[in-house]
Amino acid sequence: MIVAYVLIEMVAGHSTNLTRVLRGRPGVREVNRITGPFDVIAVIEGEDLNAVSEIVASGIHTLPGVMRTTTCVRLE
Repeated sequence: MIVAYVLIEMVAGHSTNLTRVLRGRPGVREVNRITGPFDVIAVIEGEDLNAVSEIVASGIHTLPGVMRTTTCVRLE
C-alpha cells in the first residue's frame, strides 16, 4: 500500500468546503486545514503509485478552489 501526503494550495475561502468534500472519499485517510504556504493536507493511500496519482488527478485537482498540489510519497 502506498501512502502519500498531498499538500493543497487553495483559492481563499474554499479550504473548509474542500475538507468536508474529501472526508470519507475512497483512498482518503485523513484531511485537515493547516497553516503555512499550503491550506489543506490530505493523507491518501492507494494500491500503487498509479492509484495514488488517479486520486490526486481526478479526486482532488478537479475540485473547486484547488490551485495546485504537491504530493509527497511516504517512504517505508
